[in-house]
Formats: sequence, structure tokens, C-alpha cells
Amino acid sequence: MPTVFRNGLLYLGDGRFERGSLAVDGDRIVAVTLGDDELGATGGDVVDLEGGTLLPGLQDAHVHPLFAGSSLLGIDLSAVHDRDEYLRIIAAYSAAHPDDEVLEGACWFGDVFEGGFPRAELLDAVVPDRPIVLLSHDFHGAWVNTVALDRAGISPATPDPADGRILREADGTPTGMLIDGAVGLLSSILPERTGEFSRRALLAAQHRMHAVGITAWQDAAVGESDLGPDAFPVYEGLARAGELTGRVIAALWWDRGRGVEQIDDLLERRERARRTGWFDAGTVKVMQDGMVENGTAALLDPYCGRGEDRGIAFLEPDVLAELSRRLDAEDFQIHYHAVGDRAVRDCLDAVAATRAAHGERGNRHHIAHLDLVDPADAPRFAELDVSANVTALWARRDEEILTRKLPLLGADREGRHFPFRSLHAAGARLVGGSDWPVTDPNPLWSVYTAVTRTAPREDVHAVGADACTVPLERAEALDYGTALDAYLTGAAYVNRLERETGRLAPGLAADLVWLDRDISSVDALGAARVRQTWVGGSSVYAAT
Repeated sequence: MPTVFRNGLLYLGDGRFERGSLAVDGDRIVAVTLGDDELGATGGDVVDLEGGTLLPGLQDAHVHPLFAGSSLLGIDLSAVHDRDEYLRIIAAYSAAHPDDEVLEGACWFGDVFEGGFPRAELLDAVVPDRPIVLLSHDFHGAWVNTVALDRAGISPATPDPADGRILREADGTPTGMLIDGAVGLLSSILPERTGEFSRRALLAAQHRMHAVGITAWQDAAVGESDLGPDAFPVYEGLARAGELTGRVIAALWWDRGRGVEQIDDLLERRERARRTGWFDAGTVKVMQDGMVENGTAALLDPYCGRGEDRGIAFLEPDVLAELSRRLDAEDFQIHYHAVGDRAVRDCLDAVAATRAAHGERGNRHHIAHLDLVDPADAPRFAELDVSANVTALWARRDEEILTRKLPLLGADREGRHFPFRSLHAAGARLVGGSDWPVTDPNPLWSVYTAVTRTAPREDVHAVGADACTVPLERAEALDYGTALDAYLTGAAYVNRLERETGRLAPGLAADLVWLDRDISSVDALGAARVRQTWVGGSSVYAAT
């Protein structure tokens, strides 16, 4: 019998909230009625929304669930934003796990340390006798102690890898901070994750995402990489066991140490995913640069105060174009990582090369992050049909941005920082991603920041006098409907789910989120909480 949802607001897209009711039969929405003429009881269940809001299931177009879940199970620093608190949590975890040969954790922020980066001696004081590896909240760097450096053989003589850096003293001695590709130098000392650990980690992340209303996501790094272990067999196992309750698009990792010969492996993985009948592996993730704060974002003009340093482009433009042509020819979607304006241009040029080679194949390529986009490149997103995958929660004036990032950009580039409105005005399709565990996975917080260009007060990492009150380039703010739709219809499009999800309409899948309040005003988003989440008509989360 149908289930009727009534006594609340329905979100209908384009910023439109209407009082109404909705009926679900099995895994489908079967009726939507607006106004006071609500659907009556049909003999099935009735869900009283109690004046709250019913949304389509929210989607995340760029997230790292296995890494996030692993952080939840290890030394989890995500709940605090203070150096001394970090050290307290680390010491307590070390004392509680005396038999662990290597301690691992994640989610520290650099702005709490002098100079923006932590040092080995801080860890040596609390964990002097065994290696400890703590990934930064952005997962682009690792903070390690002296034992870890010694065991990994990282010394003054160790050269920087082409796609990363070892931070050093003036005499070349490593400080205990490894950036981007240099994190891979630790692989020899890291314990191999068991399948059971990874299973528990991914289930923990799935639960957390459902708790903030996410019903579908694109995992932005599935494969062995310098970011972490391979999530593919974990997804495969969960799917076969019936434990995967979200709709998953796995972006398969492009190994920069290999060439186009790896496409055969990617094709085999795509087919294996299809055989599970539950998750999609038709996307490939390509990293073209790092991040501004680490000096590894690829910029058109030099960083301020760093001479001619323009960061690192991980792949030469001709290599990027060739792999893009080959992947596009095999009908893979390409999910590019590009933070700096030079990296963004490289990726757009690569897509242009695929268009010149064999036209538009409808593969829905997208570029994630887009901290800086040269104004000349903004119209190219629409021209090339490349979606702009924005990480909206970053667009605020917190201490991490003010002290570690903006000084490297200078006043001119600060003015075009996270150019969401400029991209939208130029015709770009906007899609939303969190990059969790880099920042919180709550899409409502991201929408709030996209509209106000300030942080929600509820975010523990909204640190600094300006974070919640002074907009970061107000001119680049989005209207509410555009921002919210980026996490609904926009994300559904790049996730190849727009015929199934993203809207409240008869015939679509009953992927639903019940919020505890009226969110027709953006001001309500920070405190809004999910009461219940459904995927295909089945409840996957209920608040206690």
C-alpha cells in the first residue's frame, strides 16, 4: 500500500518550496499534490512531516568515503580545531592502542600551527617510539614523527617526487611534513588494511552520509593511490552482500606513474561493477594539481612571495590531452581535479582535444574544486559542456583561508576566488561536492556557504572573527535555488542519475530526505537536521 507524506513543505526545484503531500508505492513516487488539498490516507502508512521539509535525496559529486570512514575509526581529529587538543587526542589514542605498530589518523588543520604546517618534534613529544602518520584534513599532506621518517628512509638526501614535496629545514633535514605525491614515500611503513577494517570504514561513512541526507555519491578516488587504499573491492563486497544502501558512482583512479595501457584495467573494473548491479564504475579520476595552501596548485601567474613558483602541474598538457582522448573514446566520464587556474585551463584544453578528435560523445566530463578560474576560461565550460563541480563549503573567510591561502594569491586573485556566480552566469552547469573528509559532508552547510559566502556557525572549523560574518567575495554568491539544485539535479546529472533521482515527481525513485524544519529561508540551513532518509522507498537512516 502507498505511504503518504503530508503536513510539510516539498522542494520542487529552482528555489521553490510548496506546502503539499507526496505518495510512494514501493520504490517509486506515485503522486505529488500541492496546496491544502493533501493526499488522504490510502490504507498505507502516513508520515507526518510535522511542518518540516521533504527534499529529493541529496547527492555528493565529489567525496572520499573510505578515507573518511578510516579517519572515523583511527585517530579522528575532525571534531576539534586546536593544536593542544590534537596532541591530547593523539596521546590518548596511543595509550589506548599500545600494540599498534603504526598509528594512523587524519583531519588536522594547518592554521593552528606556526607557519601553517606542523613539525615532527610535536609528535615526538607524545609518540616517540613508533611511527605515526596523520593526514591533513585535505588529504594532500601527511604529518609524521621522526621514527616514521627514519623507518621510511626519508632523509636530507631523499629527492622530492615530481608530484610532491618534502618540507625541509635550511640544511635539507625533513621537518615532518610531506605534501601530495611525497606522501607515497610512506607506503613501505604503512600496515596493509584488512578487508574487514575497510568494510567497517565504508559502512561508517555510508551511515554518516545518510545522516546528512545523502542518497547518492561519486567516490572521487577508487584505486590504489597516494591518497589511500583501494575502495573498489570494498564496494564490490558490500554490493554483493546487500549492504550498499546508497547509489554509488566510483571514479576509478588514474595512476600517473602509468600510461594509457592502464585503460584495459579500467575497462575490466567497469565491467565488474556492472555485474554487481548496484554501483557504477564508468568514471575515471584524473588529478592535474594539488592545492594552493601547499603550493602545489598549478597557477598561471606565480605565487605571491615565492619568486617564479607557479606550483605543480602533475601531467604535461599533451599527456593529459592524450589520456582524455583515449578515455573519452571508451565512453568513460572524466572527473578532473583542478584547483589552480593553469590546471583548470589544462583540463579544458584536454576536453577540447577530445571534441576535436571525435566530437561530443555525451560523457559528462566535469572539473572539481575550481578555486581559481581565469575569466577567459569561464565561458568554455558551457561551450565544451563541462560541468563545474564546486566545493562550496570552502568559500568563506576562516583562518585556514585567511592565513594559509589568500597571502599566496594576492589581492587580484582573491577577487576571483571560487567564482561560482561567474561560472553560472557564463552558462556553466554547477554540481556540488563536499570532498569529505576535507570538509564536512553536510550538503546543507555547503548550500548555506554558497549563498552567503560565510560559514555556518555550527561548523567547529569556522574559526576566526570573519568566518561567519564577513563574506568571501559576496559578488560570487549564488541564489538559493541554484545552490541547492547543485546538490540535486546538478549532481544527479554528472552521476548519470537524472532520470531516476534529483526531483520530487511521479515515476522517479523514492529517494527522500525529511528535514526537521522549514528551510525555505537559507538562514535555517545551519541548524537543520535530518529526521529520516530513504533510498528507493526503503529507510536507510532515522534520527534517534
